[in-house]
Amino acid sequence: MATEETGNNPPPPAAAPNLALPQYPEMIMAAIEALNDPNGSNKSAIAKQIESTYGDLPPAHSTLLAHHLNKMKLSGELVMVKNNYMKRDPNAPPKRGRGRPPKPKEPAPPGAVASPPRPRGRPPKPKDPNAPPPPPKTKASAATGKKRGRGRPPKEKPDKAPAAAPATAGGVKRGRGRPPKVKPAVAPVGA
Repeated sequence: MATEETGNNPPPPAAAPNLALPQYPEMIMAAIEALNDPNGSNKSAIAKQIESTYGDLPPAHSTLLAHHLNKMKLSGELVMVKNNYMKRDPNAPPKRGRGRPPKPKEPAPPGAVASPPRPRGRPPKPKDPNAPPPPPKTKASAATGKKRGRGRPPKEKPDKAPAAAPATAGGVKRGRGRPPKVKPAVAPVGA
């Protein structure tokens, strides 16, 4: 019987968002107008004004406020001066982008043909009309008939195999390394 009672109960209502709240940009503009500070209003003053006007705000109110303030600042709806947000002055000139402005383009006179844009890269060397035509290029591999492989080529082997190493005067094979210094024979003194 316990299962019958739980089957008849409707699920608990989900936490519905407050539909009475206006959009954040509207709340921000209303708060700045209500504060009416000539130097602009900082973020904490705007947040307090919104909290006092609209009591029930979402838990992520501070994050949403920061996001929308930044978005409105980038779009040009708000101007930030010394950490204070103000409405943009309608008579102010439009905000310029970064960098040097482009030069104004002069209109071409009618009937003039626009030249194609310059190609990319280094321009070719001018050719001398009196110079003879260059000889056709031949590849080194075509001349030898062998295909070059990758990497360093092996040393060429000499045609003749070296003869056996010559033996020294005594018939003893030389050892490796530098030979010892030969000491001259010393004649006995007084003879």
